[in-house]
Amino acid sequence: MELGCRMGEIEKMIRYAYWSSGTSGIVIGLSGGIDSAVAAAFCCLAVGPEKVLGLSLPSAVSKPDDIRDAADLCRKFGMNHQVVSIDPMLAGFRIIPGFQETPYLTGNLMARTRMVVLYYYANRDNLLVCGTSNRSEFMLGYCTKYGDNAADIQPIIHLYKSGVYEAAGALGIPDAIIRKAPSAGLWEDQSDEREIGLSYPEIDAALAALEGRNWQAETPVEEKVLALVRKSGHKRLPAPNLLGGP
Repeated sequence: MELGCRMGEIEKMIRYAYWSSGTSGIVIGLSGGIDSAVAAAFCCLAVGPEKVLGLSLPSAVSKPDDIRDAADLCRKFGMNHQVVSIDPMLAGFRIIPGFQETPYLTGNLMARTRMVVLYYYANRDNLLVCGTSNRSEFMLGYCTKYGDNAADIQPIIHLYKSGVYEAAGALGIPDAIIRKAPSAGLWEDQSDEREIGLSYPEIDAALAALEGRNWQAETPVEEKVLALVRKSGHKRLPAPNLLGGP
């Protein structure tokens, strides 16, 4: 399918979700990275930039360039932009008995704190929360459960990371964002690819091959990707329950 047609389908999905929800607009967290930039641009095209609020939710480890790039994106597409530091909120968690600070614990706490802020604005202003997960991250479970994967709409979750870059070029996302190394920004100098241990081109190629041959791995990279997919299955499924019977 032509890229333009696929992009049109994304806009149509967002527009339908907005119209059918009875909400007043959309709120999205802007990290300064390519995923949130592309998702936000689609929202602006679908419902109008005046109905889209972009929230930058920095912490002490966030890079000033990320906030600047998010602000530039909002100006380019005409959406509203606010900056809310999550540091005071994170400090409040230190009263938890036995509180510990490790990159893993603090990183997940940051992601869930950002989710809380997004849904606060959504509740206050009657907005939909737009997610920014892509297919590569979603399939590998490279997200925080009930954190950055919590949303009312997920416009790019069907796109591999390579597809996000393709859409970014077509949408006119600023080069400073496109050229940036992918990072969740949960600690200083974090790199998605370094943490996962694979590049996104490797991940996307392996996922496409695995999906095309019924999840049978044939290379070491595919075996690693398949192991991550299996380990993170709980992140893609509802919590076990008995609503449907035994």
